[in-house]
Amino acid sequence: MFEKALGLPLHVLVVHAVVVFVPLLVLLALAYIVLPRFRARLDWAVAALAVVAPITAWVATRSGDALQARQIERGFSGEILDKINEHAAHGEVLFRVTLGLGLAVILLLVATSNHPRVPKLPGWVTAVLSVVVLGLGVAALVYVWLTGHSGSEMVWGNTYE
Repeated sequence: MFEKALGLPLHVLVVHAVVVFVPLLVLLALAYIVLPRFRARLDWAVAALAVVAPITAWVATRSGDALQARQIERGFSGEILDKINEHAAHGEVLFRVTLGLGLAVILLLVATSNHPRVPKLPGWVTAVLSVVVLGLGVAALVYVWLTGHSGSEMVWGNTYE
């Protein structure tokens, strides 16, 4: 299921969605936090990205696992397999951080919604959730870079030196 799409390895297609949606989630979540007057305009986009970004990261990890298994079947071993494993480890952390970020963002959206069914929460809850979102956002950006860099180094190596 996660091996090919349109005759290409699914992984090389879906990683582009991760590189777009995760940083976009971080950027819009930051805007949601620091620009409270625009929250009503941003909430739907932030909520959608809080769901879509972790899904794309999950599909990237599963498709990466399928590609890795295929490469092992083809005889990849040694240094290249070590690089693949490092890349996969970064991708797994990225998925977990992005999942946590998505959940924290949804909790922040609920806490700031002023919906009648949401109980009035102390002000510190929003502040704590904002700090958690910012921390996870920074971690997500770091792991997008680490994962993408290790993957592109594997594929492109020293091609442009």
